[in-house]
Amino acid sequence: MKLLTRRGLLKGLVTLAGLSVYSRNAMSEVLTPRTTEGPFYPSSSMRFSDIDNNLIKVSGSIKKAGGEIIQLKGKLMSKQGKPLAGHRIEIWQCDVNGKYLHSADRRSVTYDNGFQGFGHDITDKNGNYSFKTIKPTIYPGRAPHIHVKILNGVREVLTTQFYIAGDTDNNADGLYRRMSAEQAKAVSMVFTQNNKLIETTIDVVV
Repeated sequence: MKLLTRRGLLKGLVTLAGLSVYSRNAMSEVLTPRTTEGPFYPSSSMRFSDIDNNLIKVSGSIKKAGGEIIQLKGKLMSKQGKPLAGHRIEIWQCDVNGKYLHSADRRSVTYDNGFQGFGHDITDKNGNYSFKTIKPTIYPGRAPHIHVKILNGVREVLTTQFYIAGDTDNNADGLYRRMSAEQAKAVSMVFTQNNKLIETTIDVVV
């Protein structure tokens, strides 16, 4: 009886361990939601020659971007939790005045030429990416957001948008409302103060 009891206990522990692994894997399979690219993805001819991951400073310009400076960072991972290295992550967003770096944005608003508007980073061996940019501002009819595109070589892997967690305009935004609560949480930026820098971390799962 004692032998059977010990075996049963051991079997139960193995089962619990298996369930724990399954739970972690299930959590890692929550994919970052896809969404529309929108009308203002800047073509190569529209961009500044400087398209690095620091959007608050345009190379050759003494002016810095207006707005609240943030560091946006995170990891790019597969649904199994494996880091994805060597992928190109692009972001683009409107400036502090709500104007896009795009010829189709014809509103009579002056563009902030100190703001790069578009930039990219390449994920490192651990899947890490990082940008210095501004906290997104309101574009008419939308909640504040940052557009994100991920490419593996020339193949587009994902297009999505990041939002500000708890922003009052989120629930009036049609694209935001289409997401489940879990999906919205996955693309919502929560900001923390690290010394003088405002940071937010978004891990992307594809």
